[in-house]
Amino acid sequence: MSRARLPLPLWLGAPLVALALGMALISLIWTPHAPAALAIGDKLRAPGWSHPLGTDHLGRDLLSLLMAGARTSLAVALVAVGIGAGLGVPLGLWAAARRGTWIDDLLMRANDLIFAFPSLVIAILITAAFGPSALNAIIAIGIFNIPVFARVGRGGALTIWSREFILAARLAGKGAARISVEHVLPNIASLLIVQGTIQFSLGILAEAALSYVGLGAQPPTASWGRMLAEAQTLFYGYPRLAIVPGLAIVLTVLGLNLMGDGLRDHLDPRLRQRAVQ
Repeated sequence: MSRARLPLPLWLGAPLVALALGMALISLIWTPHAPAALAIGDKLRAPGWSHPLGTDHLGRDLLSLLMAGARTSLAVALVAVGIGAGLGVPLGLWAAARRGTWIDDLLMRANDLIFAFPSLVIAILITAAFGPSALNAIIAIGIFNIPVFARVGRGGALTIWSREFILAARLAGKGAARISVEHVLPNIASLLIVQGTIQFSLGILAEAALSYVGLGAQPPTASWGRMLAEAQTLFYGYPRLAIVPGLAIVLTVLGLNLMGDGLRDHLDPRLRQRAVQ
């Protein structure tokens, strides 16, 4: 019997994500230049040895800004996904364990209420109300990840609760909470991982959008979205100022989406069995 090979989307997406993650990690200890250092005399320089991607209108090194911006974008998206998964998954498991009760109905109607509003618009309202900052951007994005993970967790858990081994666990005297943790959660972990990659990519887009309108990370913190905002008036004369951060966002989001598709194909037992055959 042949071994299942890793799906092609996973091979294509992993290097793109690794590149963005590598830039973020390296920026913690080193960047070619200080990202916030202004050098008006060097403004709008073309790419060269000292500035591989050139400089912006304030003389800041574009590569250093890109690396520091990767750290901000990935950190905001990662923490927001962590908030969504940390609160949403337990709620989804609780709703599935109480299927048909008022608890299930209340949680799902609350989810429907949140889904009724455009997530990005509400995120903008939250950050505008509490003040623009990376922390408020994390909270705003994380709030809308909660119902996503709750619904995905509940849907996956409902199919597990009807299985025979769950009945055996109940007959053994295990409670709903213990069954959810020991039996249900491990069986929906792959589903949650795939959803996590999708929400991670959406979090990067949301952070970029908030920073673009000035409601995300504030100066001197670098952000891909603010790099785009600062470059919009210079696009026709110096398109690289917008292309560089725009391309970073596109490639990172593309890599995460490809990884999500690849992980789904690899972790789904039915699709994996087809690959082996």
